[in-house]
Amino acid sequence: MGMFAFVVCLLSDPGGVPSGYVPDVEDSQGPDQEIKKSGAQLRQCDKCSGHKPPRAHHCRVCRRCVLRMDHHCSWINNCVGQKNYKPFLLLLFYATVASTYSAIVITCCSLQKDWDSTGRHRLKTFHACCVIGSICLSLTLGALFAWHIYLTSRNLTTIEHHEEKRAAWLARKSGLSYHHPYDVGVYKNITLVLGPNVLKWLWPTAVSHIKDGLSFPTIRDSS
Repeated sequence: MGMFAFVVCLLSDPGGVPSGYVPDVEDSQGPDQEIKKSGAQLRQCDKCSGHKPPRAHHCRVCRRCVLRMDHHCSWINNCVGQKNYKPFLLLLFYATVASTYSAIVITCCSLQKDWDSTGRHRLKTFHACCVIGSICLSLTLGALFAWHIYLTSRNLTTIEHHEEKRAAWLARKSGLSYHHPYDVGVYKNITLVLGPNVLKWLWPTAVSHIKDGLSFPTIRDSS
């Protein structure tokens, strides 16, 4: 399943801005009406010379704007965006499970071996390196998976997380509080990525629930 998720991430289009896209300045779905009214000026890509939908960003590697861009991942040689974020999240999940299982098996085998026999110094060193390597890999992948679970639960991307910190800082300076406009509740945020059917959450190609990436539900919609 990990390899399957990897192939899906590798081959999936993360989602590009449709040619001729023009923002609907009268759309009331945005978190702030004034921002939406000036969206045509604020959300224009200098490199693509075109309009950018909400949450879209320009990728310097792919040389195009990607819908709901999270980051460009060199491990899958692809951007992680609106249409392939779910398989990327599942890739992290299955890789974490596989590496943790491998670390447990390698550690248990190493502890059960009889290292008192002579001439096994190199083998013992090899086993020790495998144990350390597998544990480090499990912790790294586990931390990355936990990080993206946190982002998913708040309906944030990696880029938006960094933008949110600055927005929160500016809000505090003005004596206001900041809340991410696309955070519509933990469960709803998760279903927006994994889908409404829990039985399909762990299947990388079950992405029929993914929208066009041009508009997103906001706090105002759910209130």
